[in-house]
Amino acid sequence: MKIKFKIFVLTVCAVCFLSSCVKSNQLNSVNENKLFTLDYGNFENELNLFDLAKKGNIRTYMTMRDGFFYIANGESKKILEFNSYGDLLSLYYNDEVLKDVAFAGKNSTNSTKKAVSYPFNTLGPIAIDSRKYIYAIDTLPVERQERDISNRLLLSSVVLRFDSSGKFIDYIGQEGPGGTPFPFVKNVYTTRENELVVICTSNDGLTAYWFNTNGFLLYTVPVSKENVPKIQRDESSDVPYYVSITNIVPDCSEHKLYVNVDYYAASLDSQLKVQSGIDYYTTLLCPLNVETGFYDEPLEIPSYEYALTENLTKEIYNLPYDFLGVTENGWFFFIVPNEEGFIVQMVQPDGQRIVKRSLSVDHSKILYYTLSLSGKGIISALFVKNENAETVWWRTDSLLASFVNQ
Repeated sequence: MKIKFKIFVLTVCAVCFLSSCVKSNQLNSVNENKLFTLDYGNFENELNLFDLAKKGNIRTYMTMRDGFFYIANGESKKILEFNSYGDLLSLYYNDEVLKDVAFAGKNSTNSTKKAVSYPFNTLGPIAIDSRKYIYAIDTLPVERQERDISNRLLLSSVVLRFDSSGKFIDYIGQEGPGGTPFPFVKNVYTTRENELVVICTSNDGLTAYWFNTNGFLLYTVPVSKENVPKIQRDESSDVPYYVSITNIVPDCSEHKLYVNVDYYAASLDSQLKVQSGIDYYTTLLCPLNVETGFYDEPLEIPSYEYALTENLTKEIYNLPYDFLGVTENGWFFFIVPNEEGFIVQMVQPDGQRIVKRSLSVDHSKILYYTLSLSGKGIISALFVKNENAETVWWRTDSLLASFVNQ
């Protein structure tokens, strides 16, 4: 989840302002487990985030798998692997940026720790498979970038592959190993079968590239506003509606994509009879079978409701959740920031059970954050604060297990 700093501040402020007027139902909370902190600096076990003072996107991402945390710190061109106690286990670094590496065990073949030199350029999202292979998005040097003139896209990103020993395997492009660079990569995923899924942005939606275990292309799936399911509306209504494809996440086991689509309807001025704005209407999670190209029945996702009181008048508003991901047992996770932290909404595959919980977070102390959902259903976060960066998780997997056993 990548968030531009200024946009994050404005979004949270807006939500917190609106939420401050809420008299909502009290939700049970999930306890936060603080795991470890990271100092800022140029040493191997520190994060370099001093580019926070500069304009542009922050380029630090985190993912968690099997209790191990992987942080792609784009500002210092390195990837760090930690256990849940904060011990640095692996370091992948650009030796032109980090010249003196004293990382213990880097030259020992018998050590479980390793340090690997690689000339990273601009790191992006990162994913890990069950073999502990690392898939890291990187940007090619300008002279190796390409342009898709017909679609007006800059093709500049590739997926770097490292095996569990730290050996660089190759890079993956649109067609597979050594292929054409991708356009901007929104996120990267691995499945239970260790297949790779790369989600890229386009001018009219998103495109998913699905690769087999060896990195060879299986499917290219463009998803545009024109080919997503239409919403059911009153046939007599001539009010236009608008579509926003906000995210695509692959299923953990099947060749299926879950396309999250927000729908907005034009609002009309009752007196002037002209369009006065755009109102949020609904969200559909649309399962797309990539083998057939057909959508299954969409699942309507409840919105986050808040009330705004002004001049003794109370108005109810709705806000769409962000689609965080899907677990191995099929639960869909959605999240939205509010005044107290986050509201997480967990939806069963058939939509029969919906569980909402609050995650208490003090947004005033956070400059930037990145969230990760594991296949087991654990939500993890890297919080960037003034004094240091903090890694936490919420054991929502235990919560879901309690429902399965009921």
